[in-house]
Amino acid sequence: MYRFFVCALGIAGTVLGQSVDSYISSEGPIAKAGVLANIGPSGSKASGAAAGVVVASPSTSNPDYWYTWTRDSSLVFKSLIDQYTTGIDPTLRTLIDDFVSAEAHIQTVDNPSGGLTSGGLGEPKFNVDETAFTGAWGRPQRDGPALRATALITYGNYLYSSGNTTWVTDTLWPVIENDLGYVVSYWNQTTFDLWEEVSSSSFFTTAVQHRALREGAAFATTIGQTSSVSSYTTQANNLLCFLQSYWNPTGGYITANTGGGRSGKDANTVLASIHTYDPAAGCDAATFQPCSDKALSNLKVYVDSFRSVYSINSGIASNAAVATGRYPEDTYQGGNPWYLTTFAPAEQLYDALNVWAAQGSLNVTSISLPFFQQFSSSVTAGSYAASSTTYTTLTSAIKSFADGFVAINAQYTPSNGGLAEQYSRSNGSPLSAVDLTWSYASAVTAFEARNNTQFAGWGAAGLTVPSTCSTSGGGGGGGGGSTVAVTFNVDATTVYGENIYITGSVAALSSWSTGSALLLSSANYPTWSITVNLPANTAVEYKYIRKNNGAVTWESDPNNSITTPASGSTTENDTWR
Repeated sequence: MYRFFVCALGIAGTVLGQSVDSYISSEGPIAKAGVLANIGPSGSKASGAAAGVVVASPSTSNPDYWYTWTRDSSLVFKSLIDQYTTGIDPTLRTLIDDFVSAEAHIQTVDNPSGGLTSGGLGEPKFNVDETAFTGAWGRPQRDGPALRATALITYGNYLYSSGNTTWVTDTLWPVIENDLGYVVSYWNQTTFDLWEEVSSSSFFTTAVQHRALREGAAFATTIGQTSSVSSYTTQANNLLCFLQSYWNPTGGYITANTGGGRSGKDANTVLASIHTYDPAAGCDAATFQPCSDKALSNLKVYVDSFRSVYSINSGIASNAAVATGRYPEDTYQGGNPWYLTTFAPAEQLYDALNVWAAQGSLNVTSISLPFFQQFSSSVTAGSYAASSTTYTTLTSAIKSFADGFVAINAQYTPSNGGLAEQYSRSNGSPLSAVDLTWSYASAVTAFEARNNTQFAGWGAAGLTVPSTCSTSGGGGGGGGGSTVAVTFNVDATTVYGENIYITGSVAALSSWSTGSALLLSSANYPTWSITVNLPANTAVEYKYIRKNNGAVTWESDPNNSITTPASGSTTENDTWR
């Protein structure tokens, strides 16, 4: 059933290398075709989807992924736009233009998160005919607009430099401007993470928002649309500052979410590193570049967290690749490895190897030392030139380590090359949604990284973290002044289809609106939770509400009330009344 097996995944050498080379040569075209098959209207598995719409998966039950997600679609089209703008595939122009048109329309569709100018860009998914999905969901998800802006800016830079300036300013820029404006206004508001489970602040979201505003400011300047450049730069600085707060120095890893009650070890962080990779930034730690000491330390902790979780990982050496999933506590669809999360460490390591080769050296710090000591127990902190034996030893071992993740996925890829969402933690058989578009795209980008295919950077080089940080958003979303993180926990039992929301007396709590009230996470049911950034040193009133198929039920009087602290964070533990 399977293409081939690699018995000694921890062994470096020609056998593993040839196996990975063989897999990539056959799987690469299959993955690219898998992406294209899931894009409407002509994709072979996307019949009924509108032009330029990316279907997450053809699966319509258990799970039903017959929708288009802004995040997934933007990541998929970023990979296609990269191929088009670098000349790898010059046939993609029409498809990309269809995507631009589709997203321009979707931006205007009123949905449960709001309208174009009232928060609707944070709606995570839509029906494949571009109409609003109105069922209960983890909303909003604030990474989508940033990722879409990044994809379209890459396209816009290419077209503008090619002389197609009018179309860029008249057609493309308005779509990008909407997304950047959303990020400016809402970056400091609570968001569901990319797995749609935890409502708090998310490292992945913060990282991609920071990237979008940086490259947005440069792009706007290039095309002469400078009215908002100052706000983009101001909030980018605030985002860079906030990004540092996710680092856990004691554990040596990036905490993926500020809420959720889990360890915080999560593929979210590795995915953020590869999707904010800028070759020109070297091993910059402030933006958690793939070869930075923090990103490497984080990768080790993330990978190690799965060594004893899945039975298919048993017997694998402690410094060899293993199958990885979203996070070790995962139970979704049985809590299994994902193809895209196992490709992600490989891609991060390939990116790191490419940067080290370009700069002719690598640096080991006290933070990254445990990562490097996996491959040479005697290595010490210091800088190692490419001419040194230590450099050769480390990079050769790390290349084999990276290839090991690809080999793991190869081992559990069916003979037809199809990539589902997950594969069984016990025997490796494909599980969950079939032909997941994001799985295919993750294979494409990992293989390109291994090949050191160069794509455009985004301005991550030379950035300085501000000495003082503001956590206030811009525009109408975040308000002014300093804010503090308040976690609301409420004990509430619910019936099927019913969800718990919060609303209150300040804008961050939707100003008593039921329509835009904030949905709490049920990850720790019957405790429902959310973390919201509220104005510091402020008296705030709030209430929880229930929603069930449009019916709204308020908890009984009186209002709950708190006075937020002047700094730091606080938690409110309530019981539904």
